[in-house]
Amino acid sequence: MSGGRFILGVSTGWNPDEFAAVGVPVRERGTRTDDHLAAAKALWARRPADFDGPFTTLHQAHLGVPPVTAGGPPVWVGGHSDAALRRALRLGDGWYGTGADAAEATDVRRRLRDLAGAENADRLTLASAAFLTPPHLPAAVSPPGRPLGGTAPTAASVADDLGRLAEAGLTACTLWLPVAAEHLEKAMEWIASEVSPQLS
Repeated sequence: MSGGRFILGVSTGWNPDEFAAVGVPVRERGTRTDDHLAAAKALWARRPADFDGPFTTLHQAHLGVPPVTAGGPPVWVGGHSDAALRRALRLGDGWYGTGADAAEATDVRRRLRDLAGAENADRLTLASAAFLTPPHLPAAVSPPGRPLGGTAPTAASVADDLGRLAEAGLTACTLWLPVAAEHLEKAMEWIASEVSPQLS
């Protein structure tokens, strides 16, 4: 449906209650994530696919609808631990953070290079979600951390923050708009008319 524009975002999760609800030990989340990602990549790359992992076994498996992108969609791995960064290096095409500022983006890039070994850390896309409540619109929930552009954002302060993120190595930034549904159109119009023209 996306014509090859789809990006798969993956993280291990963190909430023990969610793992308990499906009967999966929370301590297995990293191993299971690695296993399932490797199995997905096998299905995307080979027809038929064979895969033998600790939780997944495939023998002559066929994927009903192959991905438009050869080898499968890009995978962005979330998480801030060394294990998550190693997962991004091994199995991902990018790292995806939440609310990362320029200092954190710089630190993640440094840590990826330190952990890379024979891998090329610079091949990874660095991306993050940023929280933004445009001026004159009420926030439906409080952002968990400093919002993009500060607590009283202007188009200039948002563009400045995005520039700092780009200088730190972030190449993609998604916006989380913590506003009520009835204000979403106004929020997007403000970004399009006020912020976008300031970006080069």
